[in-house]
Amino acid sequence: MPSRCFRLAGAVLAAWVAVFAFAGGESHAEGAKPVVLGARMAGDESRTRFVLDMDQQVTPVIKGLANPYRLIIDLPEVAFSIPHDAGSKGRGLVADWRFGLFADGKSRIVMDLTGPVDVDKTFFLPPVDDQPARLVVDLVSATPESFETFVKASRPKSSQKTGSSAVKSDRKSGQEAAGKPVIVLDPGHGGIDSGATGVGGTLEKAIVLDFARLFQKKLNETGLYEVHLTRSDDTFVPLLRRVEIGHELAADLFVSIHADSVRRGQKFARGSTVYTLSDKASDQLAADLAESENLSDVIAGVDLEEEPSDVSDILLDLARRETRSFSVYFARTLVSELQSAVRLINNPHRYAGFRVLRAHDVPSVLLELGYLSNEHDEKLLVSDEWRERMANAMTEAVNAFFQPRLARQQATPSQ
Repeated sequence: MPSRCFRLAGAVLAAWVAVFAFAGGESHAEGAKPVVLGARMAGDESRTRFVLDMDQQVTPVIKGLANPYRLIIDLPEVAFSIPHDAGSKGRGLVADWRFGLFADGKSRIVMDLTGPVDVDKTFFLPPVDDQPARLVVDLVSATPESFETFVKASRPKSSQKTGSSAVKSDRKSGQEAAGKPVIVLDPGHGGIDSGATGVGGTLEKAIVLDFARLFQKKLNETGLYEVHLTRSDDTFVPLLRRVEIGHELAADLFVSIHADSVRRGQKFARGSTVYTLSDKASDQLAADLAESENLSDVIAGVDLEEEPSDVSDILLDLARRETRSFSVYFARTLVSELQSAVRLINNPHRYAGFRVLRAHDVPSVLLELGYLSNEHDEKLLVSDEWRERMANAMTEAVNAFFQPRLARQQATPSQ
């Protein structure tokens, strides 16, 4: 066991040492983002090789995650010049893999493994003639005990919260705009986690970010609210961090925005839906969507063991109940406004155990704009006219929700 552990540590270290071995290669424009030009796999269930063709040297950091078995390859931010579905089919020890931006300045490759592995070798090959540089990772089949040793060895001693730097500036602006209701809009997915893909190829992460920006613009035009986004670009934000952002900004309302696909009843699941939090799902569709959304961190290679467990406390329980009451009230208000503007699914207010809605002190809803698994919904989701109607109706719902508070503020003379 010790020799196997040393070999694993050596494999990770070899990736760093390779930088210096390659230092005499071609020079690149300062600040140029490395480009992944190609990717391929070879091998079988006992030994599998993963190869990235690149235009320049990078320094990978490799780690493992269990439950399920995954291999994480972290790179400095790179441009992936490969098809977005390049990793949909794996080989040998790798069931499939995905890639994308994980955080500011960091790209990530996540491999879903067929079982436990050892990282046998990691090295960089310099360019030869017309051949690009190559990052090579060799995997061999291993025991669960060996993989667990790898996981523990590769886990950082302290973790940084993705997106924390962006929120620091948000908190400052929140203090400067005291008095206005604070609204946090949460475009789902992002970066390495693309979310659903429509029947016509539309990516959920792009659709929901575009709509969140439009909705933010509509709310800002009223001059009544302070509005923040959990992400403003194609960056991944873990589910727990999204909840924390709402809490840290002392949000008065949190709206998570999605456009999912459904596995069952694809042709029939159509129309906008508003979800609130519940330990028990209202129906099978709600349960399926919550299960899918709650896997976002797994998809992006987040170590779930770092997340704190829920604390049981009477005061927290009371706060949660009050918060859920406000969440349900806003959900019903939103449904009321939307029903005259856009098509809604049958029983448009549903509920399930969405992790992103678990802030005990922030009224929260998850809005499915529509379902990308339905070709009619997909066409609407990319329609400027439909999105205008949707954003306007949602703005009216927000105005109605906060009307009592805004009326009190207007009636109270400023100090």
